[in-house]
Amino acid sequence: MKKNVAIIGGGPAAFLLAAFLDADKFSVTIYEKNKTSGRKFLVAGKGGFNLTHSEAVKELIHKYTPDDFLTNALCHFNNTDFRIWLDQIGIPTYRGSSKRVYPKKGIKPIEVLHAILQHLKEKNVILKYEHTFSDWDSCGNVIINNQSISANYTVFSLGGSSWKVTGSDGSWLDTFSKKGIKTKAFQASNCGYHINWNTNFIKKNEGAPLKNITITCNTVIQKGEAVITSYGIEGNAIYGLSPQIRKQFQVNSIASVYIDFKPSLTLENVLSKIQLSRFGTTSDILKKELKLSTPAIDLLKTYLSKETYLNTKSLAKNIKKFSLDLIGTTSLDESISTVGGIDLKAVSDHFELKKIPHQFCIGEMLDWDAPTGGYLLQACASTGAYLAAYLNKIH
Repeated sequence: MKKNVAIIGGGPAAFLLAAFLDADKFSVTIYEKNKTSGRKFLVAGKGGFNLTHSEAVKELIHKYTPDDFLTNALCHFNNTDFRIWLDQIGIPTYRGSSKRVYPKKGIKPIEVLHAILQHLKEKNVILKYEHTFSDWDSCGNVIINNQSISANYTVFSLGGSSWKVTGSDGSWLDTFSKKGIKTKAFQASNCGYHINWNTNFIKKNEGAPLKNITITCNTVIQKGEAVITSYGIEGNAIYGLSPQIRKQFQVNSIASVYIDFKPSLTLENVLSKIQLSRFGTTSDILKKELKLSTPAIDLLKTYLSKETYLNTKSLAKNIKKFSLDLIGTTSLDESISTVGGIDLKAVSDHFELKKIPHQFCIGEMLDWDAPTGGYLLQACASTGAYLAAYLNKIH
């Protein structure tokens, strides 16, 4: 006789769990509170649909914080496995120049979602929309739409607390806390950071990119691009430093990061180019000799003293290590992802809640962190596939 699995939440982790559960052993129902599933999945696709990242698994694992919690799941269902599975359901992928993996050109996010849902339909997975989890009854069964749902296994895939418009509002946190399950408050990740910009500087440079830079925080280096915004800075060169920046904010009101405007050159190379340049003014040297952008030059001119700016040695040092003070994050709802949620000590190695046997948590509702670039989606997929393999094995 088949066992019943109730999956609460209709996102990537839930989809992969349902896709890999053995249909001969389990009857699977996904309960989604929205009128449709995968809304956050589609919103993420608007900014460039990174399905995963193609780097070696050993490197991939260390992109996560903490870097050991997801190891088993990522090794069981890695980025290559994900691409193979997507291809099998009709979604071929390709690797971009950044090593990020995308659907083959011309395939839209909605088509990826439809392919996944069609695959689940073929496996006889039932999807019930406008079904909202609210609590547990006295027997430990989940309550959905004010009715108790009895299942052999219950899996929560409720997401984090970013992009509330998609239904990912984190409202479940208090319910789990009241149940005695250890949780952590949500915090913004992969988000923009506030900077107290000089008024004249931001008038000239709002919206301007800082390209081909690295930003360092607590010895961790992130390469990419950042955009100067009215409130501060955002972009992939800062997003990936979220764990390190949060650590600083835990003890200080300010977090310090350092920009390298010319990561392709050593300090000695930069100094030599400045000293040997045939151009007469410092601004011309920076623009024409070092190929610095106008926003980068303006940053140096605005925030360095005149003496520092005109001294070749100190200027070179600041080009390679320009200090920037962050004073806060954008809101949870504006962040790409969140950390917090279910404390990792509250679940077993197979994501089973220690307080409630046969009930599990997967995906972003667990307290792990990852940078943008396909890592978030890969981990969600891996937790789903890994749990499916475990349940298949024990039955």
